[in-house]
Amino acid sequence: MTTSTDHDSATLWRDGRPVYDRGETVCVVGAGPSGLVAIKNLRECGFGVDCYERDTGVGGGWNWRHDRSPVYGSAHLISSKPFTQYPDFPMPDDWPDYPHHSQVLTYLERYADHFDLRPHIWFGTEVVKVEPADGMRWDVTTRSTGGYGAERTHRYAAVVVANGHNWSPSLPAYEGLDDFKGKVIHSSAYKDPAELRGKRVLVIGGGNTGCDIAVEAAQQATRCWHSTRRGYWYAPKYVFGRPADQFNDAVLRLRLPLRLRQWLLQRTLRLTVGDPRRFGMRRPDHKVFETHPIVNSQLIYQVGHGGVAPVPDVARFRSYSVELTDGTEVEPDLVIAATGYRPRFEFLAPEALAATAEGRPRLHLHAFSRRHPTLAVAGLLESDSGILPLVHWQTVAIARWLRLREAAPQRAGEFWAGSVAKEPDRRWTGAKVRDTPRHWFEVSHVDYLRALQKMIDGLAGAKA
Repeated sequence: MTTSTDHDSATLWRDGRPVYDRGETVCVVGAGPSGLVAIKNLRECGFGVDCYERDTGVGGGWNWRHDRSPVYGSAHLISSKPFTQYPDFPMPDDWPDYPHHSQVLTYLERYADHFDLRPHIWFGTEVVKVEPADGMRWDVTTRSTGGYGAERTHRYAAVVVANGHNWSPSLPAYEGLDDFKGKVIHSSAYKDPAELRGKRVLVIGGGNTGCDIAVEAAQQATRCWHSTRRGYWYAPKYVFGRPADQFNDAVLRLRLPLRLRQWLLQRTLRLTVGDPRRFGMRRPDHKVFETHPIVNSQLIYQVGHGGVAPVPDVARFRSYSVELTDGTEVEPDLVIAATGYRPRFEFLAPEALAATAEGRPRLHLHAFSRRHPTLAVAGLLESDSGILPLVHWQTVAIARWLRLREAAPQRAGEFWAGSVAKEPDRRWTGAKVRDTPRHWFEVSHVDYLRALQKMIDGLAGAKA
């Protein structure tokens, strides 16, 4: 078996440039939470792995030192420890229910060291292009992030893309934005509450990040407006003394019908949080489970104390003010657009992932390319719980699929034709989740884990 230590071997050629054959080694793009678990599970299935990470350390978006990290100073998990940690590497017992982002980074670094993953990672190396080659293999072209040295191309048996989807900001094209005299930043550029002090701040976006920043602005800014397009359900971090996701999971275990679960959770939120309209906020325009959960215990508190003023969506920018859809105007010094991110795979041709015109990849289980059996994506998920357990089992499925292809090609082909290539697109959401860019990859962790288990069991049966 080829290992990641003998990086250069037999030379091939492509378009006049040398290509170094890596044999049965698998390439992993990115050493964030998804990339790390992909390396580990591929290694456990016997594969050699080369992982390319553009930055100088592991952790991906959780490494706040990296220039693409969306993490801000006060960020904490919104999912609790048991639903965030990898199944085979628990977080310390003495950590809080909702660890700080620095603890999450420490956890990922310990994970990399515990499973000895660093020797398989090429830090400071950016993937420029991933191209299909003969025999369902892939040519991966890389270069130094620092700009020194020539580009190099290596041929791999398979590629697992784990470059994350929370690093390329999505900023709406507001009318008049270019003429606005105040400062406008995306939430990815926000790092410290000191940036808010003494300013009039408009926060755009009703997601978890927008709510967190609005709460900080209530404590630091002279004025804070919070603009949202619609009404939301705001779940506290604790329900009846337990982390909210643990309470939700307990309800799911009862296997109640969806409508009954929705009624129960909405009733619970009415009792614990109250009616958002009483605080001047908009009525939710959807049922519980139909959008990504907003978990915040302090927003209602700050609205109730006058620290945050809820306002409707932005209509247009003017030179010194922002007009809202109800015709009113506000005059912020600083506008923070917590308007989310878009997944980007600039090193891959869109057809490799069967991407739509809007850039949405069409993948089996949000992971497997139907056109290329040796191409997979890890971590392209949004969940009603923590993502790391999901990506763990997702990459177990990827690794076992690749092993089946090598060990029993005919059975692998039969499995692929019957279980992957022809299966229609599914979302594994339980409820009817909105089909917007923010919710493209939304899954119910219970439904999604069952689907992964079904595939893993199928792979075991095909191997037998």
